[in-house]
Amino acid sequence: MMRRPRPLLAAAMLLALPAAAAAQLVPPLGGVVGRTLSGVAQTLSPVEATLSDARSLAREQLRRVRDLARRYPDRIEIDRAGDAVRAGELVVVDPDDTVVAAAQAQGFRLIAREDLGDLGIGYARFRTPQGQSVDRALPRLRALAPGREVSADPLHFPGGALGTTTLAMAAPPAAPGGARIGLIDGGVRAGTPGLIRQQAFAAGAPQPNDHAAAIASLLTGGGGIRASAPGAALLVADVYGSDPAGGNAVAIARALAWLTREQVPVAVVSLVGPANPLLARVVAAARRRGTIVVAAVGNDGPAAPPAYPASYPQALAVTGVDARGRPLIEAGRATKLDYAAPGADLLALDRNGRARSVRGTSFAAPFVAARLAAHLPDLDRALAALDREAQRGGRATGRGILCADCRTPPR
Repeated sequence: MMRRPRPLLAAAMLLALPAAAAAQLVPPLGGVVGRTLSGVAQTLSPVEATLSDARSLAREQLRRVRDLARRYPDRIEIDRAGDAVRAGELVVVDPDDTVVAAAQAQGFRLIAREDLGDLGIGYARFRTPQGQSVDRALPRLRALAPGREVSADPLHFPGGALGTTTLAMAAPPAAPGGARIGLIDGGVRAGTPGLIRQQAFAAGAPQPNDHAAAIASLLTGGGGIRASAPGAALLVADVYGSDPAGGNAVAIARALAWLTREQVPVAVVSLVGPANPLLARVVAAARRRGTIVVAAVGNDGPAAPPAYPASYPQALAVTGVDARGRPLIEAGRATKLDYAAPGADLLALDRNGRARSVRGTSFAAPFVAARLAAHLPDLDRALAALDREAQRGGRATGRGILCADCRTPPR
């Protein structure tokens, strides 16, 4: 049986593709890629530019992961599957006192134990015995916790990148008072339009970063960026802060539990990582209590393993399209695809309030979240309304393209 490419290798495979092989790049996109490539003889440079952008995103992710693991070997390790995980840490879902005691007796040190409030889910974090890697310690802890879900704590990475600085026309954002939307990412600066609360879920948080600022600006505007959810109230959960191992599954689970307690109906998660049992449970429980995750599928290409949290059944999975409605050639995949939205040929703000070009499925997710929030509180009716709004774009756009006119084009 042919093995799927490991997450860290998926980007490497994209980097290795020559422009001439673009026809083999994205089988699931079928006719879209075929129509694009049919005009190569007449307009080769746009295709080359698209592939260059895709390779740049993939190269940046590879570089970042490898650099983090090299610089912080005591905080980050690469597991057998090729995923970046918290070094020397394992997580047990819903442990009882017997499991905790058995683990401690075998040299596992309890780091933290927490119940995630009304979600009815608990977890314990353990340090592996001295000198043992995550891969070596994992089967030992599973044997000590029969019937429990035991895993590493994988890191999640942004599904997009910011490019050059571009001028934007000044436009005042709407005052908060509309829908409540949660953002799980990095921090944003004080004065971000619509910001009503910001919570820390990592060391050094809240700390503004460019990716989170861009997502926030696509929702609530400011600095010349058009708001897709004008007047929305933002609750921001910073899961990165200054922690090299930020963006881990535990931090995202805790952040989502917080947004659920705050009765925030929509949570944007433009981050990508592997499947994790704790986060899967929390995403499902949050939706049952009225908070739905809208997640990007990432930019590792369609040959990569399914991206999470987008692939959890209870989340809405979002991909990106360019200004002509064509799926991004570097877009990752999910076990199911719900919608597409603009993910290229647009501007967003960085953490310093400057308008910059952006590209990636990250930037499509807030547009879908904005349209969903506009139709709530009844989720079933809201999803039906989105289906009616969605512009059909082929299988590679799920149930269709939303908010196609929400982008702020580069000038």
